Amino acid sequence: MRYSDADHRLLSALRDCGAQPRVAAVARAFSFAGEHGAVWLAGGALAAAVDRERCAGWLRGAVVVAGAHLVSMGVKRVVRRPRPTAREPLVRTAGRHSFPSSHATSAAAATVAYGALRPAGARLVPPLAAAMCVSRLVVGVHYPSDVLAGALLGAATARLGAGWVGSSQSPDGSQLLGSPPPLDRPQPPGRPRLPARPPLRTAGAPA
Repeated sequence: MRYSDADHRLLSALRDCGAQPRVAAVARAFSFAGEHGAVWLAGGALAAAVDRERCAGWLRGAVVVAGAHLVSMGVKRVVRRPRPTAREPLVRTAGRHSFPSSHATSAAAATVAYGALRPAGARLVPPLAAAMCVSRLVVGVHYPSDVLAGALLGAATARLGAGWVGSSQSPDGSQLLGSPPPLDRPQPPGRPRLPARPPLRTAGAPA
């Protein structure tokens, strides 16, 4: 079986799942939430407001997600692969080009960027990102290869920005090497100074 045949067959199988009203409703909701990476950007902003300790990291992660999305849009303009037309899609799309999936790109970028900031992010983001990727196949607007390429692109872009996202703090919340210490951190005491000896008194000297 050729790769393109497998691409079409898998898309057809997942698109068939959209015939169930509940599955279609969930897939539509995920697709709508992931348009232009909106859910991931909003999640980063919300986490920054709640998690003040890593506020800068969450905001930088959101910037990385937005950057990954923009990269995927640029690749689309170069490749110009048409969207699937064999079945009627369940949602409207913002553009005509299919490769790569920008939804998958931003979802994978959020998985890498946010997952490194808190253990909760590492647990919650990956399943939501996976559901986001599958939803694009269920609604019938991407081929599986579009989603795979988008996920790889998003993960790679976020890896490039991982050092910047975590540059302000280490995973345990302490300052990284080379960062200036906080103003309220007590400095380590130096070597204690011994008290000066009193001068020796000689015999016959006045007291």
